[in-house]
Amino acid sequence: MNKLTLLFAFFSTSVFSASAQEVKIDSNYANSHYLQRMEFFSKMPHRKNEIVFLGNSITEHGEWQELIPDKPVINRGIGGDNTFGLLARVDEIVAAKPKTIFLLIGINDLARKLPYEVILKNYRRIISKIRTGSPRTTLYIQSILPLNSSMTKAPYLEGRNPMQIELNKRLKELCREEGLTYIDLHPLFEDENQELKKELSIDGIHLKASAYIMWVNYLKKMKYL
Repeated sequence: MNKLTLLFAFFSTSVFSASAQEVKIDSNYANSHYLQRMEFFSKMPHRKNEIVFLGNSITEHGEWQELIPDKPVINRGIGGDNTFGLLARVDEIVAAKPKTIFLLIGINDLARKLPYEVILKNYRRIISKIRTGSPRTTLYIQSILPLNSSMTKAPYLEGRNPMQIELNKRLKELCREEGLTYIDLHPLFEDENQELKKELSIDGIHLKASAYIMWVNYLKKMKYL
């Protein structure tokens, strides 16, 4: 191998290494809140024909049991959770052989700038775990909610509204491929600019308590509940 070939090989390796370092996958999820919620879940008895609301803080903040008092509803939301964290804990959900799962996860992945391909791969793994462990469970994939850019002050959420729109397009296609029902929540919560309605939010990302009433009423209207 001559000097020119060696130089080219070294340069190519350096460029590849630099490119590889550009995309860093932040898969962390096991913070103190996550661990506390997991401890709580592990000590709660399962119920027959559970209806599980599964996701991050958007789900955790919902008073699902009060909104749907006549059914065995449980809340399995964890604030700050992402698809990596949900993938790590979905076995606990599946073990109960729930009747229905309403899944909503992904905005915290976008906040970490995780590639769509990584998020969708985790979704596929979550779907596979549910189907394998509890094949009779009905799984609904709910759209990522819009954000309101004028209300969100956190730097990590800047520019994320167009990203959730794109992720939702890909989730809808994923549902088509997997034969799952995709629940589009945007008609409920978005304004004319495709952003979260100010009157429904406390900070541009999280919903006011009353907004969950609209959410549940919509699920009932569409016969998902």
